[in-house]
Amino acid sequence: MASICSVLPALLCKFPAIDDGTIRLARKTIDDGFKGFVRSYGDAIDTVVQPLQWFLNYLEGAFVASPWILVLIVMVAVVYYGSRNINITIGTALSMIAIGLVGLWNDTMITLAMVTVCTLISILIGIPIGILMARSDRVQSIVNPVLDVMQTMPSFVYLIPVVMIFGIGKVPGLIAVVIYAVPPMIRLTNLGIRLVDQEVLEAADAFGSSAWQKLKNVQMPLALPTIMAGINQTIMMSLAMVVVASMIGVGGLGKNVLQAIANQFFTVGFLNGFALVGIAIIFDRTSQAFGRRLQKHSEVIHG
Repeated sequence: MASICSVLPALLCKFPAIDDGTIRLARKTIDDGFKGFVRSYGDAIDTVVQPLQWFLNYLEGAFVASPWILVLIVMVAVVYYGSRNINITIGTALSMIAIGLVGLWNDTMITLAMVTVCTLISILIGIPIGILMARSDRVQSIVNPVLDVMQTMPSFVYLIPVVMIFGIGKVPGLIAVVIYAVPPMIRLTNLGIRLVDQEVLEAADAFGSSAWQKLKNVQMPLALPTIMAGINQTIMMSLAMVVVASMIGVGGLGKNVLQAIANQFFTVGFLNGFALVGIAIIFDRTSQAFGRRLQKHSEVIHG
């Protein structure tokens, strides 16, 4: 290759990159601008997100401080109500008992509180945006590239601006998790509404339904199984991000896994990893069963 480059112009052998001085100046300008923004508006942003801190602390305190038997009964009842499957319910009870026996109950409650808050926020953000995308091709064309970036950007990159704005703590970890987990909620809400049969919508128009009535009484009920799949994926991605978010102050099972990696504690990492897997399977099986029930219900009503 060296012999080829000896007879070719340098422009064809060495890529014409921007010089280092220009790149350093651009980096300094962007970094200084972002730091200036943080200094100017950091306190205002902290005030806006303070309710998230309160809600997360309250839920975490409720999960950790409540008697374990009460938490287990409520969790088993919720799983049975969602799945109506005795095998999933028994598996949930056995999994949670096993987690408690190896001393990971409190850490699991902290992780459950974090995932619960992240999922609720993702639903509150994702469903309205998904509805807007379903109602407007222009909105969809604008939002889709943003979602592509959110889903393909390495998760560690999210932590840089979040830490610069909020510092180290639970709220920045929560925000990083939501950024990572909300795209499936938006995409599947949009998809579910767009897949509603046009003949059903035409029938609703024939009966004089308004746009809001069609959305509330026709589109959302028929799209609910797909939206439930979005909630399922949001929960799974929240659990996947918990370990990464532990780098900036999120406790629970993710923190234990990170410490196990740093100290090469195989058993600790293995047990905490399996606790995360157990929670993920519980959520996955319950939400899938609930989605199938909704689908059958929709088929009976609209079939």
